[in-house]
Amino acid sequence: MTRDEIKELINRRRRQILIHSCIYYRLNSSIWTDSQYDEKARELQKFQQQHPDIAAECDFHDAFKDFTESTTGFNLPIHNPDIVRKAQRLLEYHQRRTKR
Repeated sequence: MTRDEIKELINRRRRQILIHSCIYYRLNSSIWTDSQYDEKARELQKFQQQHPDIAAECDFHDAFKDFTESTTGFNLPIHNPDIVRKAQRLLEYHQRRTKR
């Protein structure tokens, strides 16, 4: 993987974890199973440990600098307005899709 691809993956995983944590802790719902969340968290932890210099350049670095797969999403910035909006939109989309 290139440096840009690693950076993109770390940013994507961080946003996914934030959005799904917001859905779980703020919106009292869930889309991912616990095992799906754990899988993404393990992958993020691995990439951050293998590439700390790249991880330091990524969005939400301060919130994720000590992140491990056992970190709860409750302590992440799940009240960030952008994250809340995306979580609400994703949850609404998911609810519409599952009603079919």
